[in-house]
Amino acid sequence: MKKIFFVLAAMAIVISSCDVNKALEQVNKGLNTINTGATPGLTSGEIINALKDALMQGTNNSTLKASALDGFNKNPKIRIPFPPAAVKVKEWAIKFGMKDKIDKFEETLNRAAEEAAKGAGTIFVDAVKTMTIGDGLSILKGADTSATNYLRKKCTAPLNVKFKPTVHSATEKVKITQYWNPIITAYNKLPNHDDINPDLDQYVCDRGIDGLFKLIGEEETKIRIDPVARATDIMKKVFGSKDNPHNN
Repeated sequence: MKKIFFVLAAMAIVISSCDVNKALEQVNKGLNTINTGATPGLTSGEIINALKDALMQGTNNSTLKASALDGFNKNPKIRIPFPPAAVKVKEWAIKFGMKDKIDKFEETLNRAAEEAAKGAGTIFVDAVKTMTIGDGLSILKGADTSATNYLRKKCTAPLNVKFKPTVHSATEKVKITQYWNPIITAYNKLPNHDDINPDLDQYVCDRGIDGLFKLIGEEETKIRIDPVARATDIMKKVFGSKDNPHNN
């Protein structure tokens, strides 16, 4: 009986030891995900690195497109039109034979946005560097443009500061801009109409920044749904993972 007892006790110890080892192994495997709340199967580090790669790829591609010659001017998705609030002024100018000046004016607004887009890269880099684990998890589980929305919140204010001097310099080159403020100011004095914002620089900044984020959003969506668009191994792993909500 004593021998049987010792054998059974030894077996129990071995079995318990195996269970503990398995448990420890599972804990070690999960340390990078359980403690951070990351998606199971992907470590927080992998998620952050993949998202940073995706953001850098998206912003680089978008900035290059936007800042190229006719990047705004000949892209109907982001082209900056004559200010819609001043459409009556545009109609009046065309009526009196100034169609060429209107066309040149609109082209210059877009040239200003193209020039301003060249300085956007450093601002995006700074925003990507400060991304936290919490930001990364929200982005991965979010909508197809959640990374773009993250950048929009982080970068709109500094982009506006960066764009304003460049836009002002570009719009000053066209003669019609010298008449913009006086014409709009006079128009605003007329009764029975809504006032028009005479700040052309701000209009171009706002539309230019919106256009840039539209391009970034397209790049992000492409990366999420198209494996070919994922340029790095870590992007392929994270965005192609079955644990990625967008693949379920």
